[in-house]
Amino acid sequence: MTLRIYNTLSRQLETFTPIEPNHVRMYVCGITVYDLCHVGHARMMIAFDLIYRWLRTLGFQVTYVRNITDIDDKIIRRAVERGMPLRALTDEMVGEMHADLDALGVLRPTHEPRATEFVPQMLSMIGRLQSRGLAYQSPNGDVNYAVRKFPGYGKLSGKSIDELRSGERVAVLDGKDDPLDFVLWKAAKPEEPADAKYESGYGPGRPGWHIECSAMACALLGEQFDLHGGGADLQFPHHENEIAQSEGATGRPPATVWAHNGLLNVDQVKMSKSLGNFFTIRDVMKRYDGETIRFFMLRTHYRSPFNFSDASLDDARASLRRLYTALEGLDVADAAIDWQQPQAATLRAAMNDDFNTPIAVAVLFELANELNRTRALDTAALLKALAATLGVLQQSPRTYLQSGSGVDEVDIAARIAARDAAKKARDFALADQIRQELLAQGIALKDSASGTTWVKA
Repeated sequence: MTLRIYNTLSRQLETFTPIEPNHVRMYVCGITVYDLCHVGHARMMIAFDLIYRWLRTLGFQVTYVRNITDIDDKIIRRAVERGMPLRALTDEMVGEMHADLDALGVLRPTHEPRATEFVPQMLSMIGRLQSRGLAYQSPNGDVNYAVRKFPGYGKLSGKSIDELRSGERVAVLDGKDDPLDFVLWKAAKPEEPADAKYESGYGPGRPGWHIECSAMACALLGEQFDLHGGGADLQFPHHENEIAQSEGATGRPPATVWAHNGLLNVDQVKMSKSLGNFFTIRDVMKRYDGETIRFFMLRTHYRSPFNFSDASLDDARASLRRLYTALEGLDVADAAIDWQQPQAATLRAAMNDDFNTPIAVAVLFELANELNRTRALDTAALLKALAATLGVLQQSPRTYLQSGSGVDEVDIAARIAARDAAKKARDFALADQIRQELLAQGIALKDSASGTTWVKA
């Protein structure tokens, strides 16, 4: 069975055929790094990590680009609040992001470009748009995209210009010719820090958010590539604007397939800081290990709305433990998957049908039930190999089950010893770093006169 993916642009399932045989070029909009990642980021990152893994399972060479937005109003405000250079803040937050994603089993992409490293390419694309009559500079110094001059605007969201205009609530007060026009280059304000300003033919400023992705995707994947992904909240306006920019500059549609993951709710309500139901990945990992969070999210199809709750996480943890329990006590060697085997064929068909993980997870439980009856090593090897395509069940069963939360107690003891050594050497920065790393995994250290112990946070 060939791979089929739901294309948001065509609004239907399509047979996936890369532009270049056996090579998939894939771009996913990453994170704006001004704070810790939240569980909505986890939902998106795991969804496209799953797609990345499955494409490679099918034998494709995959060039995967996932960008980092490291220049933006929120980043500037946070850096000013903390009294630090922008690069120092974004370096810190990128490190925290990598720690969270590593814990979730999210693989690093082929390229992870930062927006600030591609400003010349952005300015070049803006220049091409201006030369084609699709961009103009306003009296306030901003350069804007002239939406009404691009005939295909609205094709991703499925709305006409007039429909979009009727819902527009922004008055023309910022130098735009039309409220739907969006900024390509933001003129610098006098009060902004010097490291937030870049020189250009339009005057000092910084790129708009939308142009970043168009320029980075084009630079690293070419004018046309196979798959563009992101959360459903990015479909409009971000991805709609990307199409307008890229196609407006090159005359060619940027991506063949547009894929969007469903949004996340908390206890059936949209996650929001104002509602008090906002959680960072680090918050959740105080109670649940990264593999449990990943498994929890894989049980829902990537395009479906996702409900986040403690009860569902508890159930996912119990379910994951059942799978590990089936493997416990068996010396399972790595083995190639025989895709003709019935359960393997079922999983492959499910994943080839727009990455249907609920069916794929059901196959894992079917194999686990068989393994509990037979204790056959070939069944155990198949279970572990199929689970690997989803990024789960790759720990030692004993380690996972004894920890109760997927944390290696031997590793904890070693890190406590390393922390003690750091304290004796008066390297308090390292000692504190080890404490924080353990806390991020849900392990709280307790110091006393008799030594250091740990508890689940």
